[in-house]
Amino acid sequence: MKKLIALILLTVVLCSAFILTSCGGSFDEAKIISVVTREDGSGTKSAFMEIIGLKGKSDISGVIVASNTASVLQEVESNPLAIGYDSLGYVTSDVKILSVDGVMPTIATIKDGSYKISRPLNIVYQENRVASEVNAAFLAFLQSSDAQSIISENGYVSTRENTVPYTVIPSLSGEITISGSTSLKPLMEKLATKFEEIQSSVSVSVAGGGSGTGYNDAENGVTDFGMISEAFNSEKSPNCTYYEVAKDGIAIIVNNKNTYNNISSEDLKKIYDVDAGEKAITVWAQVTK
Repeated sequence: MKKLIALILLTVVLCSAFILTSCGGSFDEAKIISVVTREDGSGTKSAFMEIIGLKGKSDISGVIVASNTASVLQEVESNPLAIGYDSLGYVTSDVKILSVDGVMPTIATIKDGSYKISRPLNIVYQENRVASEVNAAFLAFLQSSDAQSIISENGYVSTRENTVPYTVIPSLSGEITISGSTSLKPLMEKLATKFEEIQSSVSVSVAGGGSGTGYNDAENGVTDFGMISEAFNSEKSPNCTYYEVAKDGIAIIVNNKNTYNNISSEDLKKIYDVDAGEKAITVWAQVTK
């Protein structure tokens, strides 16, 4: 009987190990890297590819294309071999953040420029739209110390100095519409909620869709403000101007089972470069630890 029980236990252990390995539940440096990127039109992708020197290039073969920031996190969280990039303010402990060239993305390193993979988070709008009292008031709120506190508390980088508190307008009422970047959306929702608390007769609706949507909606008057997660490109919205809400690091993320803690910018480029040829990095063992 004891031998039978021992045999059963051994079988269970071996089967569990087989299932774990078969399902990709462990990290194996010899296996192919699962490369995750964002869709074309994403401000995060545009900024990331430009920063690492791959502006305008096509995706590598077999890349996993995620439609939004949440999808990137989900893919990396569930795939031990994955690498991706996401807005630092959006990243959770469900994945691991890698340092790049030995520098971790933090408010301090993004602000002082030592962490290189960062970008502005902007709103775009037509000047005539902020002639409206309610829209002008919201823009003033974004520039206030009240907004800067929310920005800093949520892991983003405030870029404004010597700000003052927002002045409440008792008679203010109306609706404000905002759409665009899914990287800026979580922060903008918090800013909108605070503004609605301060100005109780104003409602602010915040929708996603990506930076391309932000440009188009602002340019065509679909919404009052468009959100973009890249440097403003006037060719995309010729009738608009912009305001920088905050700066954000683009975090390089891997699965929590991944044994790497750092990646060089050179190796990162070789993973995402469609033209890397023989220098391309395709398996984790090729990444320098």
